[in-house]
Amino acid sequence: MKIAIDAMGGDNAPQALVAGAEKAIGHFPNLHITLIGDERQIHQHLKSSERISIIHTDEVIEGTDEPVRAVRRKKKASMVLMADEVKEGRADACISAGNTGALMAAGLFVVGRIEGIERPALAPTLPTLDGQGFLMLDAGANADAKPVHLLQYAIMGAIYAEKVRGIPNPRVGLLNIGTEEKKGNELTKQTFPLLKEANINFVGNVESRELLNGVADVVVTDGFTGNMTLKTIEGTALSIFSMLKAELTSTFKSKMAAAVLKPQLKGLKAKMDYSEYGGASLFGLKAPVIKAHGSSDATAIFSAVKQAVNMVENQVPATIKKAIEEAYVESV
Repeated sequence: MKIAIDAMGGDNAPQALVAGAEKAIGHFPNLHITLIGDERQIHQHLKSSERISIIHTDEVIEGTDEPVRAVRRKKKASMVLMADEVKEGRADACISAGNTGALMAAGLFVVGRIEGIERPALAPTLPTLDGQGFLMLDAGANADAKPVHLLQYAIMGAIYAEKVRGIPNPRVGLLNIGTEEKKGNELTKQTFPLLKEANINFVGNVESRELLNGVADVVVTDGFTGNMTLKTIEGTALSIFSMLKAELTSTFKSKMAAAVLKPQLKGLKAKMDYSEYGGASLFGLKAPVIKAHGSSDATAIFSAVKQAVNMVENQVPATIKKAIEEAYVESV
């Protein structure tokens, strides 16, 4: 199996990308990784070249670049060359921690969309209190959506949850302002019956306050709402840990208590750590394309590689394509 990685994307590039790739090579004996970026910088951090190759380029898509324009104009950028590896069949999947919009554009214009999928969705796995996590889509690929898009998100999410995350008959929920069937705006009202009739385990509307309680394995919504929800969860978690740290280091007594509770606090932080779940997959493309968090460390990159390996081994894009074709036939 071959995976291409944009070695220059993200806040900790290329060090974290290289370290994560080396960890993955040590874990997966049949894996080959191609790192794409500045060869000199990559070699500064590369300890072993076993099953790791480099494609040199000194062109990079920056976080401030306009996504579509950058992909079209910077043909030699590390992210574009990474997507080219997949398009040309030299890699089975690709990973980047760089500009999210540009990666979405590279996925659409270079890797290509599965026939029948109207809009790809960005799908991160978010933590839950029981440690199982849930998949949310869309988390920002498309600000607006139609009911048919949410139906496709639900089908793709259910396939991923079952095939990659190993959840039998995953529960699919529709993010809404109430659990009643008639609640919500026109989008959710029109989407509800589509999900109800689909060949998935639809559990109805779910509220945002219940997400971390594990109310569903897959949660679907439009990209605007999904991105707002994602950032609210992320921001709240960071704020709580920051307040907790301030309180536990404010006095001698609290420092003593913190020392006693240190193992439990570490466990709590690990349970809510996004890096354990890999990155956000771009569902609906012809091959796995994974967006790692911009601040990913080596552990997060390793998790993203593991995620990509699982998607390739379980033929997720092909399974999604088949499911969409069958859903279309049933609706005709």
